[in-house]
Amino acid sequence: MAVLCKPAIAVPDHIITNEETLELARRLHSDHPQLALACRLIEHTGVRKRHLIQPIDEVLKHPGLDARSATYETESKARVPSVVRRALDQAELEPDQIDLIIYVSCTGFMMPSLASWLVNTMGFRADTRQLPIAQLGCAAGGAAVNRAHDFCTAYPGTNVLIVACEFCSLCYQPTDLGIGSLLSNGLFGDGIAAAVVRGEEGTGMRLERNGTYLIPHTEEWISYAVRSTGFHFQLDKRVPGTMEPLSPALRALAEQHQWNAGKLDFYIIHAGGPRILDDLSRFLDVPPGAFRHSRATLTEYGNIASAVVLDALGRLFDEQSALDGHHGMLAGFGPGIIAEMSLGTWVSPES
Repeated sequence: MAVLCKPAIAVPDHIITNEETLELARRLHSDHPQLALACRLIEHTGVRKRHLIQPIDEVLKHPGLDARSATYETESKARVPSVVRRALDQAELEPDQIDLIIYVSCTGFMMPSLASWLVNTMGFRADTRQLPIAQLGCAAGGAAVNRAHDFCTAYPGTNVLIVACEFCSLCYQPTDLGIGSLLSNGLFGDGIAAAVVRGEEGTGMRLERNGTYLIPHTEEWISYAVRSTGFHFQLDKRVPGTMEPLSPALRALAEQHQWNAGKLDFYIIHAGGPRILDDLSRFLDVPPGAFRHSRATLTEYGNIASAVVLDALGRLFDEQSALDGHHGMLAGFGPGIIAEMSLGTWVSPES
């Protein structure tokens, strides 16, 4: 069965703390009628700091969509290869052993995707298949794992590389002053993650079942308005309450596998915000500490979109608390509103 190996993670050097974010909000929006509410929401995100590909003074500018697109391409080409190399090393594979590259990002657009450039520059085979995913937002990390699992199931013995490259700071829009936009300005960070799904052997999460669930008629709750100035993030106030309708889907997937979603050994959950984790803990009846890796990602990096689940998984590896035979769940949530869910068992080469 396919095994999700240890991810590699990288975040940029430029840092903004939560205190600095609040000071900026008060300075830039001193006359905003809902400034106090926005600051209170930012304070309660649980984010201590975020990492950015540019200094904050550059982030606050808006040089235009063409300039931002150029920055996305330059920065992704400069930063992604080293993360990919570490992911391959951790999976004990070479580039020519990869059969599919899944590249996910919702914060920049390139055509062809960066996967083509990686094939041409890093030694991947010319017949390496590509699957770019651009419109699943934060759920794309979970979707990439699921599509890798599907591919390895369809083509036994193959290997898949997943790359998540998210530069959320390039989506900052200085004229968007709604509460959802102001909150997102204090929540999202930049980061890159990569991981290999091996078709045979490997240490990590042996993928056994996956599923998708969309909450009907919620497609406008998380969305982009695509304008001449770029991507304008739109966040409905009902989004934090989505774990109530999504938690039954997680329970149902586990029950299909004859597992209890509230009694698993490890959880890798997208950290969209503290209420997402608090509510899911309550609805699945699991202790808050079960989501400690997701909370750590949120605290140290903010919401890094599709890269969150891979970073949280990397923290589980580093903690070395998962043992052979432990059962776990990985889940990403995003626009739709959609959940991409995986079940798996921890394995090592000795098992």
